[in-house]
Amino acid sequence: MNNYFRYFGKKAVWYFVTFIFAIGLNFLLPRLIPGNPLAGMISNATAGMTDTAAIQKIQEEYFHLYGLDKSIPQQFIIYVRNLLHGDFGRSTQTGEKVAKLINDSVWWTLALQLPAILVGWILGNLLGAIAAYIKGAFDKGIFPFFLFLSNIPAFGLAIVMLYIFGIKLKIAPIGGSYAANLIPAASLNFISSVISHYQMPFWSIVLVAVGGQAIGMRSMSIYELNADYVKYSRFLGIKDSVIVRYVFHNAMLPQITGLALSLGTMVGGALVAEIIFSYNGIGMKMFSAITAQDYPLISACTLIITIGVLIANFLVDIVYGFVDPRIKAAQQD
Repeated sequence: MNNYFRYFGKKAVWYFVTFIFAIGLNFLLPRLIPGNPLAGMISNATAGMTDTAAIQKIQEEYFHLYGLDKSIPQQFIIYVRNLLHGDFGRSTQTGEKVAKLINDSVWWTLALQLPAILVGWILGNLLGAIAAYIKGAFDKGIFPFFLFLSNIPAFGLAIVMLYIFGIKLKIAPIGGSYAANLIPAASLNFISSVISHYQMPFWSIVLVAVGGQAIGMRSMSIYELNADYVKYSRFLGIKDSVIVRYVFHNAMLPQITGLALSLGTMVGGALVAEIIFSYNGIGMKMFSAITAQDYPLISACTLIITIGVLIANFLVDIVYGFVDPRIKAAQQD
């Protein structure tokens, strides 16, 4: 057991180092975007004013409020200190606390992304294993379909689904997390609206995940089914059901790594799918923040996504350490 703790401890150290680098990049990259993030707020605050001195004073007050009148090293120290207190600053678009804006969005993203990725992973592995084991017409018919799905980005499928089901057939809402005329509440009407708006973004992510996972599982299963230990086991007369259980257990090991990589898509196409459907998640918040050069909100969105992906990958590493016999053997040496 001590060997396992040592193994997981090393993993934790590397994830922590990655997190430290992520904080530095998270602070620096938004500030490399050209332009003045406070231009819009200052323009609104000074609309109609002609006194140059008064305009200059308001500009200085805004720069002081958001800490942009200090040097980059000073800004970074303040940024880290505020992070330790859970303070992400205020949005340069609305003046609201960024922590509140993130809290309002992060649960929508988690409720959409995690179930979609997990369902896609489970269905993909199940169908891939069936295709490898049954073969014949089932494999020849379903494999090209999987191959087609795996090459479609989540945002591309989202656009197609939006056009077909939302605009042409009009059987699904074309955007939003719920109907615009509703107020969030624990009512049947609101819950029904959330479920209705949930369907298209959910399935746009699931279908893409199914394609990639199915191809990976099919290839690994075919490799394992043709391995020497399978032929030898069949020669010994071991029941096929027992052999197949070991075959698919071994084939699943690389797919666990695939799950970790799938979780990383939350910073890619899956978040873009939120933008396509105007879904009230982190993806939509980050898009509006980048458009408005809202440094505090950009930093908060990317940091939350980074933390989520690091935690998810660390948990997958822990699971992998227990289910992979090679890691078990390595820890006992």
